[in-house]
Amino acid sequence: MKSFFKYVLATIVGFIIINILMLFVFFGFIGAVATMGDKTVEVKDNSILEITLNNTISDRTSTNPFDNLDFISMKPSQPLGLNNILKSIRHAANDSKIKGIYLNLTDIQSYFIPFATTEEIRNALLEFKESGKFIYSYTNLGYSQTAYYLATAADSIFVNPETPLMLMGLGSNLIFYKDLLDKIGVQAEIIKVGKYKSAVEPFTRREISEANREQISSYLNSLWGNILTGIAKERNISIDSLNWLANHLSYRTSQEEQEFGLYDGVCYEDEMLLRLKNKCNIPADKKLKLISLVDYGKTLTKHSSEKNKIAVIYASGEIGMNQSAKAIGPELANTIRQVRENKNVKAVVLRVNSPGGSALTSDIIWREVALTKATKPVIVSMGNVAASGGYYISCAADTILADPMTLTGSIGIFGQFFTGEKLIKDKLGLTSSTVKTNEHSDFGGAYPLPLPISNRPLTAYEKQVLQNYIENGYETFLNRVAEGRHMTRDEVHEVAQGRVWTGKQAVKVGLVDILGGLDDAIVIAAAKAGLEKYSLTEYPVEKNPFEELFSGLSASVKAKILQNELGEYYTTFYQLKDIMNSQQGLVSRIPYDITFN
Repeated sequence: MKSFFKYVLATIVGFIIINILMLFVFFGFIGAVATMGDKTVEVKDNSILEITLNNTISDRTSTNPFDNLDFISMKPSQPLGLNNILKSIRHAANDSKIKGIYLNLTDIQSYFIPFATTEEIRNALLEFKESGKFIYSYTNLGYSQTAYYLATAADSIFVNPETPLMLMGLGSNLIFYKDLLDKIGVQAEIIKVGKYKSAVEPFTRREISEANREQISSYLNSLWGNILTGIAKERNISIDSLNWLANHLSYRTSQEEQEFGLYDGVCYEDEMLLRLKNKCNIPADKKLKLISLVDYGKTLTKHSSEKNKIAVIYASGEIGMNQSAKAIGPELANTIRQVRENKNVKAVVLRVNSPGGSALTSDIIWREVALTKATKPVIVSMGNVAASGGYYISCAADTILADPMTLTGSIGIFGQFFTGEKLIKDKLGLTSSTVKTNEHSDFGGAYPLPLPISNRPLTAYEKQVLQNYIENGYETFLNRVAEGRHMTRDEVHEVAQGRVWTGKQAVKVGLVDILGGLDDAIVIAAAKAGLEKYSLTEYPVEKNPFEELFSGLSASVKAKILQNELGEYYTTFYQLKDIMNSQQGLVSRIPYDITFN
């Protein structure tokens, strides 16, 4: 009895402590949110817009304060979306108080900024230079290839004396799990359509297929060629010379690289700041007037009274069954329908940044895009990736724009199942009995483990049924593209088969109309709708942040912790987890996620 009361008391005390801790966490949230409140920002005369890119850049700036909260340190961060970055740069060009831009790339997180996003920011900077204002770029820790490509938009590039640049070209490394699966007694059963649909290769092969090697080599060379062309044009260095540097990898001092033409100056940070003061005619003993992108964005007009609107709909993330800021679900189809029925919306820009996912959800969204196209212009702007299901939801648009370094296409479908008969019986010692009413009542087997692993393989008949299902889905995909792109089914099949193309290549094969970014898509939408004056409205409408927080608090905390611990490897972990736990059915997804240094 004494032990009973002891355990009861301990439970009560534990419950009280947990609640007290949760209360502190809650007040921490409130305090963090309070620090994020809009403060009054004034742009002073003779100011410099400082651009730092040290956070993940999404297509759209989130207004949810908890999205930008570090759940470990309880400190808020203020990452900007591409939409607001472009808007700020564009506005600064005509702001008399802004004298120039300081591109501070010391803390750039290169793996968070894919090439297509980098390209759109770079193009905005090149356009800014047409105003006659200066752009200086500097890094204290060295330029990665991505950062240097961005820096070449500047008038002058400076670097710390002890930080060499390593131009190496682009490479891709694929990991294969076939031997691992064999060792643990798991077999991947794959049904697919498309010569190049290689998403399943890591589970069925020990090395890359020739078809996959061909497509990867093709788009890597396209990406690298675009980078070299951009650098060569702005730095007046030949492409052959840049390739020579990449092929003859060697340690070179910053001074030697300056002599080669890669830099305009080698200096320490204090010297860089002094250069900026001299540029603005500020005495050395006076403070430099720097304003961040975040603060500058707060000074811009956020609302417009124009009745005619262009709706920018963001489709970002994996395509599945649930809608969120980082995932696409059937709910996006409802959003498109609401926009179609809104008489004030005269045109639609669908911003797609998705590797694909569920073929069913993709088709549901495609239908709403097609219906909207019949009533008002629909322009697709492709971001870093708009492939497989991402291309599926794009193909019905009036006009498709992509960045030269967008990854798109991958028109194909596959289904994947994991069977673990050997793992379950031989290694874990688990057995099972099946009772069924019909021949295939146990189709797909049971799940004796907390993983989507079946206890029996598919029969030959079941595989054929699934193959027919996959091929029917592929034919539907081909016909959707053929209808939207005004091509024949065979013409689409020729460039489909799961093959990945860059945006530049996709224009040549007819999958994309024009090379350009989000701003270009908006201009085209306005022209097609016959609008000279209009306002922009963004969708989906963001949900109440407190509802979002408490509906998925544990998931958000866990994700933040994993991101902190895994860093650039978080995306790979998330992708594998998603593949293992995805619903078994038709999948239309690009074979991999790609990041570059």
